[in-house]
Amino acid sequence: MSQKTTMIMKPRAPFDLVSSSLVFTAGDRRVRSFQKGVFTQVINVNGVFVWVQLSSKGQVNKPKLMLELFAEEYLSKEKIQQVKNVVCRIFSLNKSLNSFYSYVQEDPIMSQITQKLCGFKFPTTPTVFEALVDAIVEQQISIKVARSIEDRLAIMFGESVNVGREVFFAFPSAIDLADAGVEKIRQAGLSARKASYIHGVAELIADRSLDLNWLKDKDSGVAIGVLDEIRGVGVWTAELTLLRGMGWFDILPADDFGIRRAISRYYCGGKLINAVEARQIAEKWGSWKGLAAFYLLAAEAQGVLL
Repeated sequence: MSQKTTMIMKPRAPFDLVSSSLVFTAGDRRVRSFQKGVFTQVINVNGVFVWVQLSSKGQVNKPKLMLELFAEEYLSKEKIQQVKNVVCRIFSLNKSLNSFYSYVQEDPIMSQITQKLCGFKFPTTPTVFEALVDAIVEQQISIKVARSIEDRLAIMFGESVNVGREVFFAFPSAIDLADAGVEKIRQAGLSARKASYIHGVAELIADRSLDLNWLKDKDSGVAIGVLDEIRGVGVWTAELTLLRGMGWFDILPADDFGIRRAISRYYCGGKLINAVEARQIAEKWGSWKGLAAFYLLAAEAQGVLL
């Protein structure tokens, strides 16, 4: 028995759904998209797959969101709340930006950028596992190519939800990818080495040798150390996983070329800088350095001029 549910959500102000979702305008809409002001994605809630639509009905300083859910089976109140919790997690709806904005007021560049991008919250992945797989996929290739591969992984191995005449896909679970095997994962467009890395991580989680949720209670140094020991996961991959999968704003993946480029564009006149120089500049952002870096990336993507 299918079910449709509609509700209103009120995030902590400020919040701008448009700027926070622009990263999803490209890619396969069957997996995740932001088109005509509407964000869509299939969310896995303990084995129940729910297609969600999220749109803005308020203003940046008085945000109000309409959340629409569709599932091919009955959703209990508990399941609906769990879906809401995942949506809150993806867009950090319950987190305030005010402390970050206050902290960077003494930095004239970042202060201007936060004013121009007021309400932007960089989206996180629904699970840490998805962030880890994405980070492995994105090693040493362009974001555009990586996103295509990530979409193919979902379409090839993820569960689906039929909405009318359309089919939408969830990101595959660790068990899905462990069962798929290296050769099938490779067919998504990955090198044999990366396919092996992803399959290896999936097997560790599937057989419970690795518990990514356990890392949530550890400090960033411990978490990075644990991830760094996994085959195919270096420090950059670990840092990106924790930043995008857990929303740990104090982490800066300074080895990321895109982040260094964005820092250089706004702070160094566009000249090439290395990871050490990037970290030195980022010190002025304190425990918000990861969030500040994503503000720079968003500003670059949107052509923000100072």
